Amino acid sequence: MNGPSKMPKIIPTNDAKLVNQQPAISTPTNGNPSGRSEAPWKRKQLEHVNADGSLDLSKLSMRRNSSYGRIPSETQEAKVLVIYTGGTIGMMRNEKHALEPRPNEFVRKIRKYPNMHDDVYASKRFGETKNMAPLVLPYVEGQHRRILYQITEYEPLLDSSNMGVSDWVRIATNIQQSYEFFDGFVILHGTDTMAYTASALSFMFENLGKTVIITGSQIPIFETRTDGKDNFTSALILAGNYIIPEVCIFFNSRLFRGNRTIKISCESLDAFNSPNTAPLAKMGINVEIDFRLIFRSCTMEKFMVHTKLAENVGLLRLFPSISIGTVKAFLQPPMTGIVLQTYGAGNFPTSRADLIDILREATARGVLIVNCTQCNEGSVCELYETGRLLQDIGIIPGYDMTPEAALAKLAYVLSKEGWDHEMRMLMMKSNLRGELSRERNPEMQEYDLIDAVARTLQLTSTKELHQLKSTLFPAMVNSAVIAGDVSKLSNLKGYGADLSVENYDRRTALHVACCEGNFDVVQYLLQHGVAVHVRDRYDHTPLMDAILHDHHQIIGLLVKCGAHLTGSIRAIGESLCNAAAKNLPNRLESYRIAGADLSQEDTCGRTALHMAAMHGNMAALRYLVKKEVEIDAVDYLGLTPLDYAIKLNTTPVIDFLLQKNARRGEEIDGDTKSPDSFES
Repeated sequence: MNGPSKMPKIIPTNDAKLVNQQPAISTPTNGNPSGRSEAPWKRKQLEHVNADGSLDLSKLSMRRNSSYGRIPSETQEAKVLVIYTGGTIGMMRNEKHALEPRPNEFVRKIRKYPNMHDDVYASKRFGETKNMAPLVLPYVEGQHRRILYQITEYEPLLDSSNMGVSDWVRIATNIQQSYEFFDGFVILHGTDTMAYTASALSFMFENLGKTVIITGSQIPIFETRTDGKDNFTSALILAGNYIIPEVCIFFNSRLFRGNRTIKISCESLDAFNSPNTAPLAKMGINVEIDFRLIFRSCTMEKFMVHTKLAENVGLLRLFPSISIGTVKAFLQPPMTGIVLQTYGAGNFPTSRADLIDILREATARGVLIVNCTQCNEGSVCELYETGRLLQDIGIIPGYDMTPEAALAKLAYVLSKEGWDHEMRMLMMKSNLRGELSRERNPEMQEYDLIDAVARTLQLTSTKELHQLKSTLFPAMVNSAVIAGDVSKLSNLKGYGADLSVENYDRRTALHVACCEGNFDVVQYLLQHGVAVHVRDRYDHTPLMDAILHDHHQIIGLLVKCGAHLTGSIRAIGESLCNAAAKNLPNRLESYRIAGADLSQEDTCGRTALHMAAMHGNMAALRYLVKKEVEIDAVDYLGLTPLDYAIKLNTTPVIDFLLQKNARRGEEIDGDTKSPDSFES
């Protein structure tokens, strides 16, 4: 992003002027465009559609980020999955005015809140099915997408004090199953163990490319005075509009990296803090995101979830005169990992030779022990002899990791069966998810490059320098991309350029590289954490740009890194039909590599094969048949591709399809022969 976004003020759409700006698009009941009864030939077309007209994701043959409903909206939308696990945020008062969780009430009440659900937009978007459709966040000034959100409520609702590894696995698995259907994720969670859940999920999510935000509240959202509404709506806005590929915690107007966060108060609304790193974002009048702080995965792999965590790990906090028996008992098998909370900058009482011997014995038999400070701020270092002593006996420095992050990281690292002891020790010292800070090699100062320009233009204020930087760097990065100059990109990165920055049209360098078709540049950008899921002003991802330019090798690389098709499946069907009508088998192949179902229908029920047959495009026809599309697919009029060819008298198409049908008939007859016939 170039600078902060505009005011994130939520405006209910009962304003007539604002309502008229929204598209009058609704979803017909039961997905029936005409309102007439469904003919038998349409049953197949409707088998992916629920009774409310929405898509049944479990029945789709192609995994994709699908639009809700049968007809896509003209307004750009973002889809957010909300996982409601429990916690204070959703509690309600009973007849005695005591707070309690109430199952199956949260969504029903949210629909009645005009500052949480825009019923006018929902009516236009979903028609008669609006009460079964996703919730719609009211219009937010300065944000370019409407937020549609779907709430999944856990049964039973959980107090966060009762949550453990199995609950983390459940949350992680739910997000994995829904990953390609939503743009972002919000988890509603109790505050007591929120930092533990955030830390655990940050390590369980490997190659994360989308925004995951955990939030809750100190006062229930349905109370007159509450922090829940702002926390929830802000989390939705961030998850739907920005690519922040981390597990985060949002609380009291600030977005923190989840594995850097601790709970600091059980009474204040400012309940969380990130003591050793600045917030990733602040929500005030403006949305201010520090994109330089965002930790980006630089691996070229798809998103996956590591669901196995070691459970024999624990926290041991030192205190004066701690007994040898306590420490010895704590280190006994089956314990495999310990977070040792020491004094100050990682100091340990060197006068306690008995404790040192016990710790040395434990590390010798393979127990991983991580040294973390008891202080909220600061880092374990080798400044004092008492700290170096622990490293000499095999204890790993935890640097500035929080105890919650160190514990979760131990559980993750120890569960990696392919890693030996040395690798696990190395990984504990490494920065895997932004959980720790280590000294970095000095980089070139970013303002060294633009100082000369600033002096020439006589720019002196901090604001002017920031504007110059946000204008100059994206232009130079895109210029290097167009030139295919990887070394120049590397130099710009050294000067402080953010390779993930978006220009005025919200396009990144990866969008440009995918249009240009330079594989090496695309690979370099992916290796340096540029997100594959960013959608520009025209709703195009880098993958779509690669498809529209038929760069097959780049499409394959993007898919390998987790890119997937987005938008309405009907729109994808129309794009396939358009490619077939123009006789572009290369474009059809681009969509196939990207994961499209070549038999996908358009809004009239026609497939690409229908259009190829209609226009007599033999190249597209041969390609589609070779890829084994449905030859006898019927459109809304009950016509097959062969029917189209016969009506238009395209003889080559008729002969070709009849020949293919004849061959298929022989194969079917062969399959139905008796066992004796097969033997003969």
